[in-house]
Order: sequence, then C-alpha cells, then structure tokens
Amino acid sequence: MKSGIHPEYVESRIICACGNIIETRSTVPEIHIEICSNCHPFFTGKQKLVDTAGRVEKFRAKYGMADGESETTVDEVSAETEAEEAEATADA
Repeated sequence: MKSGIHPEYVESRIICACGNIIETRSTVPEIHIEICSNCHPFFTGKQKLVDTAGRVEKFRAKYGMADGESETTVDEVSAETEAEEAEATADA
C-alpha cells in the first residue's frame, strides 16, 4: 500500500434513531442511521402492514374476510370432503 493516500481506520459508533449503539471500525468516527436490526420489522418479527389507499380493506371486503379471520385451510376442506363422501357411501 502506498503511504499517505488511505483514510484512517478508526473506532466508530453507529447510532440508530431508536437509541441502539453499535461499536465497530470504519473510516468515519460516527454514523447516524434511521433503522437497525433491533428495530427493523424483519428482524424483530413484528411486521407492520402499511396500507396505502385502503387496499387491504378492499381485499377483505371483496373476499368477505373480517379482521383476524382467515380463509378455510386445506385440512378443513379435506375433512369436510371426506365427511361428505362417507355420508354418501353410507346412504347408498
């Protein structure tokens, strides 16, 4: 490496808007960020649904789903189908 052309590599602090501080090394002594692994929804598991223009409500209204209500699962459908087939064979 040539001397005198490279930036100094120093101890650095990364400061998040949530207050989390990460100690590392960088050419910049202090870095301010808006979101980190402690507050990002992907890492925390607390996904936030950002709805613009009411798309989620429109979808739920279209398919008749209330808040927290989910569609019928595959297991429930197969159990209903088996019950109907058993009833049909018992009647015959």
